[in-house]
Amino acid sequence: MFDKKAEYEKMFRVEQQLWWYRILHGRVLAAIQKRYGTRQGLRILDAGCGTGGLLSYLRERGYTQTQGLDGSADAVAFCHERGLRVDQLNLLNLDTWQTDTSPEAFDVVVCDDVFCYFNDEQLSKLIGELARRVKPGGLLVTNNNAFNVFRGSHDLAVGSTRRFVRADIERLLPGSRLQTGYATYWSLLLSPLILAVRQWQNWQLRRGWQSADQPHSDVYLPSNWLNTLFYTLVRTEQVVLPRTPFGSSLFMVLKKEENEARK
Repeated sequence: MFDKKAEYEKMFRVEQQLWWYRILHGRVLAAIQKRYGTRQGLRILDAGCGTGGLLSYLRERGYTQTQGLDGSADAVAFCHERGLRVDQLNLLNLDTWQTDTSPEAFDVVVCDDVFCYFNDEQLSKLIGELARRVKPGGLLVTNNNAFNVFRGSHDLAVGSTRRFVRADIERLLPGSRLQTGYATYWSLLLSPLILAVRQWQNWQLRRGWQSADQPHSDVYLPSNWLNTLFYTLVRTEQVVLPRTPFGSSLFMVLKKEENEARK
């Protein structure tokens, strides 16, 4: 996983305002509430929590039994600045992490924009370990960057090595007791604009106008009116088109099978 302090600083500053993070956090909350209703005493783990934007968002909405993990000391420091319960751990070593209760300790495990740092062998192991932390009937919620056509300097800046389609993830699920409950790409409406920006980034890289050693990410706060417009467009799309076939991100809600005795 990438460990660039400058990127974490940008993330920390903007993730509670930037339209993309606000949409993603809202999607996670909606998935939790669809499964559990208004229950707030849920145990929630954010694996690869970055600077803690989602954990902070959930805490503000009454979810206090939350915990985070991240491999970056910088990210964990930002989380602690927010007063969040977060441990530093490389997710490749998740099998060594001990909770204070049984392995199946969490009602919800979230793992957003993390899969892109692992090859298939590593990712298969990670998904298995994440699933092992989920209670029977609980959820693994994951958002990941989608479709190679959207690859650009942003991917280089954050250290992303791959993009996904739904089948890439689902073929790694057998044996995990996880099944897809919901999946969609997003945002369809903004896809032409995002694609144009990424192609422009790639053209700049090819021409040497932007250095591959110092690439620029898309993590920045645009003007207020533009940020509001993007949020409104994507939120409207989410309501009108709950599932779309194309977009730069793939959002999935995976449910763990119930134990036979509980069915």
